Amino acid sequence: MYTLIVLEVVGQGKSAGCDGRNIVNTRTLESQTRDNGIDGAQAGYTPVGSVVVASDVSRSRAGRSDRSSKSRSRDTLSRDERKEVTRRAIVAAALHLLEEGSFTGLSLREVTREAGIVPAAFYRHFDSMESLGLVLIDESFRSLRDMLRGARAGKLDPNHVIDSSAEILIAGISERREHWRFITRERSSGTASLRYAIRTEIRLLTSELAIDLARFPGLKNWSSEDLNILANLFVNAMISIAELVEDVADPAALEAIKQTAIKQMLMIAVGVRGWRSDDT
Repeated sequence: MYTLIVLEVVGQGKSAGCDGRNIVNTRTLESQTRDNGIDGAQAGYTPVGSVVVASDVSRSRAGRSDRSSKSRSRDTLSRDERKEVTRRAIVAAALHLLEEGSFTGLSLREVTREAGIVPAAFYRHFDSMESLGLVLIDESFRSLRDMLRGARAGKLDPNHVIDSSAEILIAGISERREHWRFITRERSSGTASLRYAIRTEIRLLTSELAIDLARFPGLKNWSSEDLNILANLFVNAMISIAELVEDVADPAALEAIKQTAIKQMLMIAVGVRGWRSDDT
C-alpha cells in the first residue's frame, strides 16, 4: 500500500556478495519502514548479513551515491509527507468503520487493519484511541465551520435566506456524512472526554454564530445572552437535521427533510420577530 523510497546508497559491488547490486544502509531503511508500519518484504528489500539488498524496484529509485544536501532535504520532506499520508489513512479508516458502529466499540486493531498498517505504527501518530477521537471531533467541526463560512461569504440568496440556508445545510451534510454521523452519535453516547469536547465545540460554534447574528439590523439591540440563545436554537436545529439526513440518499426523502428544516427555521424566525430583548 505504501511505496518505499530508498534514501541513501552507501556502496555496491561484489565485496558485499551481492554481484554488483545496490547496497543500502540497513538502519536508514528500517527507520523508514518503521515510521510507516511496513515490513521489509512489503518495502522491497531483503536483509543479507549486515547490509540490505535492494530489489529491482528499490534499486531503480536509489539514485547516485553522492547525493547533495539539497536532495537529502527533499527526502526528509518526503518522509514527513509519507507520515502524513499514514496519519490520514488512520483517520479515514476510523470514519469508514464508524458507518456501522460507535467510536466506543471501535478497537485499535480494527482501525489499523482497515488502514493497512501494523498496530504499533498507530502510536507514531496518536497517543491513544481517545486522541484519535479528539482529532475526529476537530476535523468534523472544521468541516461544519467551512460550510457556515461559505454561507457567510455570499452564497445565500438574500431574497430567500431560509430556503438557501436549508439547501446549503442539506448539501453540506450530504457531502460530509461521515463527520456529521460521528458528531450526532458521540455527543450523546460517546466517552465522557469526547462528549465534553463536542459540547465545547458546539459552544464555540454557537458563540461565532451569535456574533454573526448581531450584525442583522433587527438584532442589533439584542442582549448577548439572547443572541447566544438564538444561535443555540439554530445550531441544535442543524444537528437535528443532520441526524435525519445521516443515512438518507433518496432525493425525495432529502427534499422532505429540507422542507422540515425550512419549517423549523421559519418557526424560529417567527419567534424572533415577536421577541423583545432586554438589552442590559
